[in-house]
Amino acid sequence: MNSAAPLLIEPPMLPAAAPDWADEYGEDEYGIYCRFRISDVWFVMRWIPPGEFTMGSPEDENDRDPDEGPQHRVVISQGFWLGETPVTQQQWRAVVQAAKASELPARPSHFKDKPQHPVESVNWHQSVQFCQQVQAVLQSAQQFRLPTEAEWEYACRAGTSGAFHDSSPCTEPFGRDPALEHLGWFDENSNRSTQPVRQKKPNTWGLFDMHGNVWEWCRDGSRSYSAEPQVDPLGSETSGASRVLRGGGWDYDARICRAAARDSFAPGLVWYCTGLRLSAGPGAQSGGAGAERVERAET
Repeated sequence: MNSAAPLLIEPPMLPAAAPDWADEYGEDEYGIYCRFRISDVWFVMRWIPPGEFTMGSPEDENDRDPDEGPQHRVVISQGFWLGETPVTQQQWRAVVQAAKASELPARPSHFKDKPQHPVESVNWHQSVQFCQQVQAVLQSAQQFRLPTEAEWEYACRAGTSGAFHDSSPCTEPFGRDPALEHLGWFDENSNRSTQPVRQKKPNTWGLFDMHGNVWEWCRDGSRSYSAEPQVDPLGSETSGASRVLRGGGWDYDARICRAAARDSFAPGLVWYCTGLRLSAGPGAQSGGAGAERVERAET
C-alpha cells in the first residue's frame, strides 16, 4: 500500500464560509475556529480538515491492547467542526434550559456545581439528544452530532503519531507518565475528580483534554480492525448496540488515555467518567465507501 497515494476526490481543506450557527469566525495559531453562544454561554468549535492518518497502535507500543490493531490507513474525506473541549457542565445546562428539554437532566454530573468541569454521568442516548438540541436552539441547517470513532482518533492525533498527541511514547503506563502529566488528567494527577477544561496543553489543532478527564462518547459502535485501508469507517449503528468511548478518564491509568486506546459500553450506561464532545458537519454516512475507494486512488 502506498501511504502517499492521493485521495480519489480532493475536498476543500477549508470551510467555504462561516457556518450559519457561528457568532464569531476567525483564525489563530491552531487554525480556523468558530464561536457561538447559547444563553450567554460560549462554545468554541475547531475546524478539523479532511485528510488521512494511520489508525490504531503498532504492536510494540507499550501496554497496548490487541483491539488497537492492526494499524490501517484511514481517510477522513470531509472536514468537520469539533468542540475545543469536552462539553462542560455550564454548557450542558445552558442548552437544556434554552431548549426546554425536560427529558434531559439539567445537572446530571456526579461532581456537582463545577461549571468549567466536563459534564459527566450522561449516557450515549442523552449525548445524542444534547447534540440535536444544540442544533434546534441554533436553528442550524448543519447537523450537530457526536464524532465517529475514526474522526475522534484523527482529531486527537492532529497529524502526529505516538501514544499521545505530542508524539510522546507512554513510558509509565501504570504510573505518573511524564508526557501525559502535561497533556491530560488521569489517575495520578486528577485528585480523584474531573478537572476544569483547558488546563493542560492542547494538540496542534487546538483541542484540549483529548487525553483523560472524561471518556467521550462516539457516534458508532466498535468495529474489528483489519489491515485494509478505509474511507470514513463507521462501526455498528444498530439500535441498542454498544457505543465506543475514547480518551480515557480522570481515574484511569496512563495507558488507557493513549490516542489509540478504545472501549465500548451499552448506550444506556451512566457513569461518572463518561462525557461528550460536540461535533458539527456531514461526517461519515452509513454504508459509505470502504477500502475499494482507497485502492482505486492508488492505481
